[in-house]
Amino acid sequence: MAALDALLDGGADIEAQGAVIDGGSPLNDAVAFGQWRAARRLVERGARTNLWHAAALGMLERVEDFFTGGNRPAPEEITQAFWLACHGGQRGTAEYLLAQGADPGWVGYDGLTPLGAAKRSKSYELAEWLEERLR
Repeated sequence: MAALDALLDGGADIEAQGAVIDGGSPLNDAVAFGQWRAARRLVERGARTNLWHAAALGMLERVEDFFTGGNRPAPEEITQAFWLACHGGQRGTAEYLLAQGADPGWVGYDGLTPLGAAKRSKSYELAEWLEERLR
C-alpha cells in the first residue's frame, strides 16, 4: 500500500477516469480484479463507492443506504451488485441483495454465475450457501 499512498500523497486523483472497467475510477479496477487490499485502501483514502463497489467490499450499511429514500436500484443493478458480493466473498451482503430480488442465476462477468464467482474467489462457505438456495 506504500506505493498507492505515495501516489495519492503526491496528488494523484483518486477519482481519475480511465480504468479498464467501464473507463471509471481506480476503484473499479481494484474491485473487478479482486485487489481487495488496494480497494479497501482507496475507500479509506476517500474514493467514492457505488452499489457494486460496496457490495463487493462487504460494506453492508452502504449497500442498505442505496435502498432508502425511495430510490431503489433497478433490478439489473441489484443483480450486478449481488454477483460482485459473491465475487468478493461477502455472504452478508449477498444475503441482503438476494432478499432484495437479485437473480442468483444471472450469468455475468467472465461467463460466471454468482455461484461460479464465489467458487473462483475460493469463497467456499458462500458457495455452499448459494448452492443450498438454488436447490
